[in-house]
Amino acid sequence: MPRSKAHTNGSAPTPLLELRDVRAAYGKIEVLHGMDLAVPGGALVAILGPNGAGKTTTLRVMSGLMHPTSGHMLLEGYDVTGVAPERLADAGVCLIPEGRGIFPNLTVRENILMDTYARRQSPREVEEIVCTRFPALRDRLYQMAGTLSGGEQQMLALSRALSTDPALILLDEVSMGLAPIIVERLFGVIRELVTTGVTIIVVEQFADVVLDFADTVALMAQGRVRATGTPKQAKDILADTYLGGGRR
Repeated sequence: MPRSKAHTNGSAPTPLLELRDVRAAYGKIEVLHGMDLAVPGGALVAILGPNGAGKTTTLRVMSGLMHPTSGHMLLEGYDVTGVAPERLADAGVCLIPEGRGIFPNLTVRENILMDTYARRQSPREVEEIVCTRFPALRDRLYQMAGTLSGGEQQMLALSRALSTDPALILLDEVSMGLAPIIVERLFGVIRELVTTGVTIIVVEQFADVVLDFADTVALMAQGRVRATGTPKQAKDILADTYLGGGRR
């Protein structure tokens, strides 16, 4: 299984993650209808689309929680179609699901250290990394995670991802239920993580919360990627389609 954060093949960089004609279904109901997407390494990629477009299902496929019914998924050029989620996690793929995925009845510190038992970094090193990245958590290390504000809980979820030394972080609706100023701070941190070499894929329903931070945007509808491009190109498409787009 690949584990590095960059891989090249000849002169053209190999995408860190690639979906090729992926179909996925819940029982007899197909949700992804031939999904194609190439995710470059060291980028922040936003996947936008309305409810029912297949965005969350796409993340479930990428994390290994859901296996395609057909098509292929490649990680750094290696075919990992159908690979178990724990093996993808060992390769550096980390999913933060909608709802943040923290343990509310554990302290902040216990949440942070949950994933360090099999890692190279010591608990003290991980704790320091997290507190440096998220200073608001330093004074709350021994507070029950369930008593944190929504923004602090999202920071904690991101901090748990950092403890796994990820190559790829998958974020599902990171802005849900949060005030705009908190969302802006979170995406500032996410943008900083990308500069360290981590690739991040963010699924969002509302374009305006992510377009100012993304490198590449994929617009989904009805189980397929309909367009990809820069944030500016995405804004133009959304404006043409929705007469103002974003939160409509």
